[in-house]
Amino acid sequence: MNKIKIKNAGQIRNALTGWYNKNCRKLPWRKTDDPYFIWVSEIMLQQTQVNTVIPYYQRFIHQFPAVKHLAAADLQQVLKLWEGLGYYARARNFHKAVQMVMTIHDGRVPDTLDAFKALPGVGDYISAAVLSIAFNRPLAVVDGNVKRVLARLFEIDTPVNHSSSAKLFQSIAGVLLNQNDPGTFNQAVMELGALVCKPSSPACGACPLTEMCLAHQHQSIDKYPIKLKKAAIPEHRISVGVIFKNKNVLIIRRPENGLLGGLWEFPGGRMVKNETPEHACIREINEKVNLNVAISSKLTRISHAYTHFKIEADIFICDYESGRVRLNGPAAHKWVGLERLDKFPFHKSNQKFLSTLIDMQRNEGCTR
Repeated sequence: MNKIKIKNAGQIRNALTGWYNKNCRKLPWRKTDDPYFIWVSEIMLQQTQVNTVIPYYQRFIHQFPAVKHLAAADLQQVLKLWEGLGYYARARNFHKAVQMVMTIHDGRVPDTLDAFKALPGVGDYISAAVLSIAFNRPLAVVDGNVKRVLARLFEIDTPVNHSSSAKLFQSIAGVLLNQNDPGTFNQAVMELGALVCKPSSPACGACPLTEMCLAHQHQSIDKYPIKLKKAAIPEHRISVGVIFKNKNVLIIRRPENGLLGGLWEFPGGRMVKNETPEHACIREINEKVNLNVAISSKLTRISHAYTHFKIEADIFICDYESGRVRLNGPAAHKWVGLERLDKFPFHKSNQKFLSTLIDMQRNEGCTR
């Protein structure tokens, strides 16, 4: 592990904050000191690009303008507003957290590290970001952008995605932190990583830290940050059935805990070895919802990548034949008309074929 000696912390601090004050993006959550609004933005910004977050943030605070409004909302309403943003555990944990804020903290976002970090979904990054920006607490933020900036600035050989790197980067960020204005400094480092010190083709000519950057001095920018190679992401074949019973289709809700918890989907699942997509569709439907169906046509094939795996899914149009819904895994079910599907929060892989399904309804007149 590197032993980093920082002799120019003050110079780095001044250069960064000066650059930030002149060049930072005018983002909506930077126009407020409301800790709830800042918390919303930081939750959404985890694993998600700024341009994607902006419209979600604006819709979210319009619908839930204060902690009490979000705490009182039904989780399905929250998930629907979050639909398409991904990483839905963020929304579920945030909903639980604000309910705790209402019951334990009288509706006020706690301003101490221990109290704030005790809330669901609040880890090192969220606590440092929200508390430093909203309450001026001297806590250093470390995310992917910060690691990249620091790795290049000090030529850090420890892989950024190795467990041993967390304490190292946190320690360096803590030394550099402006104790008097930690929120601005934290945002400055992250902004530099987002706008200038990019993963590829960094704009070193526009960087305020060029003269202090060891990787720039040694022409080793492309080497940093160092990352361990990840194992290949597994791919799964999936079969999904859109079951028509008269003019309604069957949708099921996933259990609240777990991957894509609380979201709706059409029944289906993984193909087993030597199984055809059609057989997998019929089998999975029977196993999960106890219905017998007949496939009438193939709607489409979609591909989707999650964080730890990829899927390729065949989507079939099915006709209900017999049976009564009895759930084996799903938390709930509904028979709904296609025109009502937009009222339910679906995960991204199902969203990819909803428009095709609606177009089919229009073209065929939904005469089932």
